[in-house]
Amino acid sequence: MNYSKQREVVLDALINNVIHPTAEKLYSIIQIEYPEVSKATLYRNLNQLAEAGIIKKIDGLEAPAHFDHNTHPHYHFICEKCGRVFDVSSDVAKDVVSKTEEETGFKVTSHEIVFKGLCKDCQE
Repeated sequence: MNYSKQREVVLDALINNVIHPTAEKLYSIIQIEYPEVSKATLYRNLNQLAEAGIIKKIDGLEAPAHFDHNTHPHYHFICEKCGRVFDVSSDVAKDVVSKTEEETGFKVTSHEIVFKGLCKDCQE
C-alpha cells in the first residue's frame, strides 16, 4: 500500500480514538484538524486500510459499521444504553473455535463474538 498523507491522518485518528468510531464520528474528529479531508477520502481510506488488514471493519455490531485499529484476536461488548463499543479479550472464550470445529466438523476461518449489555458507567 502506497503512502498517503490522508491515509496517515485517518489511521492516526483511529488509533488515537479507541472508541470504535463509525466513519461519521471519525470524520467529525478529523475535520477539527484537517478540514480538507473529504468524506469520500475518509471512506476510501478506511476501506483500503481494512482490506489490507491494517484496521478492522466491524460489520454487524450495529449500523453503520464501526472501525477498530486493534487487529489482534478479540471480541466486542456494546453498551445498550450509551452505545459505546469495548474490546473484550479473546481469552474469555479461548477454546470456542476448536470446540465448534470438534462439535460440528466445520472448518472455522474467522469468527466474531459480540456481547451486549450495560457498561460499568451505565450500571451506576
